Amino acid sequence: MKTEIDYEEMFNAGVVPTLLLTPDFTMVAANDAYLDVTQRTRAELIGHCIFAVFPDNPDTADDPDAQGIKVLRDSLERVLATGKRDTMALQRYDVEPPGMPGVFEERHWSTVNTPVLGPDGKVKLIIHSTEEVTDFLQQLRWSSRRGVTGARAKLKAMENHLYARNRELQDLNERLKQTHREQTQTTSALRDSIRRQRQFVVDASHDLRNPITGLLTELEVALSEPHIDMQQILRRLLRNAERLNDIVADLLALARLDTTAPAATELVDLSQLVLDELERRTVNAAVHTRLDQQVKVYASRIPLARLLANLLANAERHTTTKIEIMVTADPPEAVLEVIDDGPGVASADRERIFERLYRLDDARLQDPGGSGLGLSIAREIAQAYGGCLYAADHPTGARFVLRLPLAA
Repeated sequence: MKTEIDYEEMFNAGVVPTLLLTPDFTMVAANDAYLDVTQRTRAELIGHCIFAVFPDNPDTADDPDAQGIKVLRDSLERVLATGKRDTMALQRYDVEPPGMPGVFEERHWSTVNTPVLGPDGKVKLIIHSTEEVTDFLQQLRWSSRRGVTGARAKLKAMENHLYARNRELQDLNERLKQTHREQTQTTSALRDSIRRQRQFVVDASHDLRNPITGLLTELEVALSEPHIDMQQILRRLLRNAERLNDIVADLLALARLDTTAPAATELVDLSQLVLDELERRTVNAAVHTRLDQQVKVYASRIPLARLLANLLANAERHTTTKIEIMVTADPPEAVLEVIDDGPGVASADRERIFERLYRLDDARLQDPGGSGLGLSIAREIAQAYGGCLYAADHPTGARFVLRLPLAA
């Protein structure tokens, strides 16, 4: 014959004082033993937060052995975070007698908090089981005061040992909690890094395939049409080869930034770096400069020149008529700004444009050959020398700001 079990009756009849708590620490059930030991009614408990019904004793705020709310909350939060049972060390948690608010009786508890998991693996309830050991500790003190069988020193040593182990266990719990938090953060960062690397490989493969497809197409046309203009075919082949070379060069630059330490630093004059770069390259726009003197930083000149070249190439791609370059000192930083008068960058895209292979729609239209890696490389070079690179507000066009530690 099948016997039906009344689980509510079993719960209420349990000899260990027990509560059921929701994840926000609201009490939803209490057995008779818990009501008896706390001298409360179900109406006083059910639907209320445990910490509201049982507040801390303000008179013990400075007692490290009487941090009841903090220690219990830490234990409950560990259960929520790990989904595993947490056994608390012996803890003093004073309780107000019924009808005597603000008056606290010294109470000591031994507690275990156990999760109840839902189908999704998340904590739905917490079983809070606790046993009061106040009488035991008071007996130790009473025996010590009476000197029963000459054991005063021994009993005092036992009590001190008990509380010492309690503090050690609490410290261990805190360290375990911190370790778990750090491991969770590390795991999350690794997963995010793997995701980004996979996406990067996919995007890079796509960008590499475009010029390769162009090369193959032009070669097939040249082979299938013997009387075609070979000079025209070769020019198109050259453009695709240059595009392929640019992408590979950018990928190699990023690989070096990811895997090698920054090159040895030297004293670099930012204003002179700008003049040298403008002399070296032909910019298809009017360039206006405002270059303060003696604005120097410690960096490697070649990577810094690559950073500036990438910013100039980006400005040249988007500008309408002119590009402004400014070098100023804003202690403790040196500041280099490159400003164009193009369409600008929407605030929502100002971080995304520094992602690897990310390109705005208008950038793809204006320069289909761009790799989408220039700004990412520039930012990583800036960070390698303790600086930052970001897109800032500007009434017209885009404004890129490089900040590096100013050389003393």
